Amino acid sequence: MDLFKVALYFLVYPGLLFLFVYATFVEWVDRKLYARFQNRRGPLYTGKAGLLQPIADFVKLMAKEDIVPESADKSMFNSVPVFALAAVLASGLLLPVWHFTTGIQSATSFTGDIIVMAYLLSLPTFAYFLAGWSSASMYASIGAVRVLTLLFSYEVPMFLAILSPAVLAGSWRMAVIAEYFQQHPLMLLWNIGAFAVAIITLQAKLERVPFDIPEAETELVGGTFTEYSGRKLALFRLLTDVQMVTGAGFLATLFLGGFPGGLITGFIWLIIKTLAIVFVLAAIKAVTARIRIDQMVSFSWSYLAPLALLQLVVVILVRGYLP
Repeated sequence: MDLFKVALYFLVYPGLLFLFVYATFVEWVDRKLYARFQNRRGPLYTGKAGLLQPIADFVKLMAKEDIVPESADKSMFNSVPVFALAAVLASGLLLPVWHFTTGIQSATSFTGDIIVMAYLLSLPTFAYFLAGWSSASMYASIGAVRVLTLLFSYEVPMFLAILSPAVLAGSWRMAVIAEYFQQHPLMLLWNIGAFAVAIITLQAKLERVPFDIPEAETELVGGTFTEYSGRKLALFRLLTDVQMVTGAGFLATLFLGGFPGGLITGFIWLIIKTLAIVFVLAAIKAVTARIRIDQMVSFSWSYLAPLALLQLVVVILVRGYLP
C-alpha cells in the first residue's frame, strides 16, 4: 500500500501528470485573464473556450524541427532545457499537499525544505543564463546577461520575504509553517508586506511584464531563447508554466495557510489559492509596461529589499512577544 502511495505521489498527484495538466490549465487561465483585462477574448477555438490551446501549442512545438546552431555549445545547448524542467518538477513534489505517516512523508517533508524549495525554483534562472550563453548568439548573450542581472535584483528580497513566515511559525519546514497559520489565521496579517514582496519577486522570477527584460522581443528578438526551436523551446515553455504553478503553490503554503484537509480538500484548496495568486500575477502583467534593467535593479534594492528586511524585523519582534 505504501508503494502504491509513493507511485501515486510521484507520478499522479502532485507528480508529473498533475503538474503537466494543471500547468497548461494555469497558462490558459493566465492568457484568458490577461486578455479580459485588455478587453480581448483570449484563446477560443481549441477545445471548449480554447481550454486545450496550451496543450495544442506544446504538441505543435514538439513536432517542429529542432535546430541547433552550428557555433553553439551543443552539449550545453541540448541539456539545459531538460535540467531546468527537472528542477522545477522536483520542486512541485515538495509542496505539502498531502502526507501519510510512512515512506513518502520523510522524503518530501523535512526540516529545511523551504530552503530546498527556494533553491530549486532558482535553478531555472541559471539554466536560462546557460541557455543564452551557449547559443553563441548576440541576442541570446545579451538576454543571458540580463537574466543574471535580474536574478541579483530580486533574489535577495524574495529570500528575505520567505523568511518572515518561517520565523513567525518557528520552523523551516513548509508543512509546519502552513499548519501554524491554519491554527492562527490572524497571524497571516503580520506577513502582508512580505507577501507583497514575494508576489512581485515571483513575477520577476517568471520574467513576466513588467520584468520581461531578458526576453524583450522588440529589442532582443527572443532574448535567451532566440536560437531555440522545436522540442527544446516546448520544454522551456512547459517549464515556465510549471514554475508558475509551483511558485504560486510555494507562496500559498507560506502566506495563505497552505492546503488544509485530506487529499480531496487539500486539492481543492490548492486550486483555489494558486489561481488566486495567478489572478494577481495576470493583473500586474496587464496594468504595467516593461521597465529598464537599471530601473529594476534600483527598484529592488531601494524598495523591495528594505521592505522585506523591515517585515522581517517586525516579525522577529512579534515572535519575541508571543507566549
